[in-house]
Amino acid sequence: MKREPQKNEKAGDVLLQEINEPHEDQTTHKRSVWNVVAIPLLAILTGLIIGAILIAATSTTVYAAFNESFGQGLVTAWNEVITAYQALFTGSIGDPARIISALRSGDERAIRSAFNPFLESLVQATPYIFAGLAVALGFRSGLFNIGVEGQLFIGAACATYVGYAITGLPTIIHMPLAFLAGALGGAVWGFIPGLLKATTGGHEVINTIMMNWIAFRLTEWLLSGPMNRPGAGGMPISPLIEESAQIPQFFQTPIRFHLGFFIALGIAWLVWWLLFKTKWGLNLRTVGANPRAAKYAGLNVAKNYIIGMALSGALAGMAGGVQILAVNRSMALGLSSGYGFDSIALALIGNNHPLGVILASILFGTLRNGATRMMVVSRIPIDIVDVLQAIILMFVAAPAIIRTIYRLRKPKHEEETVFVSGWGGGQS
Repeated sequence: MKREPQKNEKAGDVLLQEINEPHEDQTTHKRSVWNVVAIPLLAILTGLIIGAILIAATSTTVYAAFNESFGQGLVTAWNEVITAYQALFTGSIGDPARIISALRSGDERAIRSAFNPFLESLVQATPYIFAGLAVALGFRSGLFNIGVEGQLFIGAACATYVGYAITGLPTIIHMPLAFLAGALGGAVWGFIPGLLKATTGGHEVINTIMMNWIAFRLTEWLLSGPMNRPGAGGMPISPLIEESAQIPQFFQTPIRFHLGFFIALGIAWLVWWLLFKTKWGLNLRTVGANPRAAKYAGLNVAKNYIIGMALSGALAGMAGGVQILAVNRSMALGLSSGYGFDSIALALIGNNHPLGVILASILFGTLRNGATRMMVVSRIPIDIVDVLQAIILMFVAAPAIIRTIYRLRKPKHEEETVFVSGWGGGQS
């Protein structure tokens, strides 16, 4: 029920309150957990089923078995799928039998080795969490930040430089300083397209794509010139960062699990708190939900666009910084294998919510980590994992398909979380 503005109260204030005020039936009848997680879970299940069909269809062993008999072909196809998914599971989570045996033995080295696949999956998931949060925060602000990959590179370059160029600092100062330098570098790289959108109406998708290429070429020049490691023979690689700048790993090599994973969880909590517990976050979400209504309500839409893109870029810069400081210890051109572009899928699968992004990041980190073992054990191309990710994303992005397949009812109240402006980029 709409209310009339009270005396000395702006109509825009009333509108802003009504935009963000939940309906009565939403407060009294909250959506069940099933309504929230059903689409992603069923999308993953459907992706695994379609992936199984692709594994069987691309196996020469299966075709040879079908030439013998139809029954033999089905049995062979089943065995191929089981072998592939078993290798994917043990390569990313660990072998249950080996874990139980290690726990029974009490041998600390054996226990660490048995749990290493799962820990390595968390290592792979860490930059995904930062990058996914960057895209999710952008979406919540009504911005499509497709420049996370470039912001990640700039953040990594800044963290690397501070990590090796500054010496003599204690770890408690040097490590946070290098990490924050990465965040600042990404924030600057996100600020530029945000400013262009706010002042000229230039669309952030075009601008961030262009900024990606500038970042790639800039870091290539830096690594081949001013930041080149002495004695590298012309290879584009930076010097090793100082030990005082390194984010510590918890175990000895080859286990790489590090403190950065818990930093990522803490940053995810901060993003949740910012978006859902502060006035700034309320303003960002209001602009993202409907910039025209937000402008009518008196919000500075241009200012919130700039803030949203800068914060998104800072999170992306953290992804590059944590990868340098915790894992690589130096920067090379092969720093990222698509973290920035995969982050778009992570944000969509996670419904642009920090918790959802964490879970989606762990899923993608698990798939990435287990793909190598699946390829070695079952001779399945590693590209099958990319296909799985694409299929899962497709079903999450088109929930009507999942609802049709599994005959799910559409929730009574669909949450609108994103309003991305048209390609004109105007702010009418």
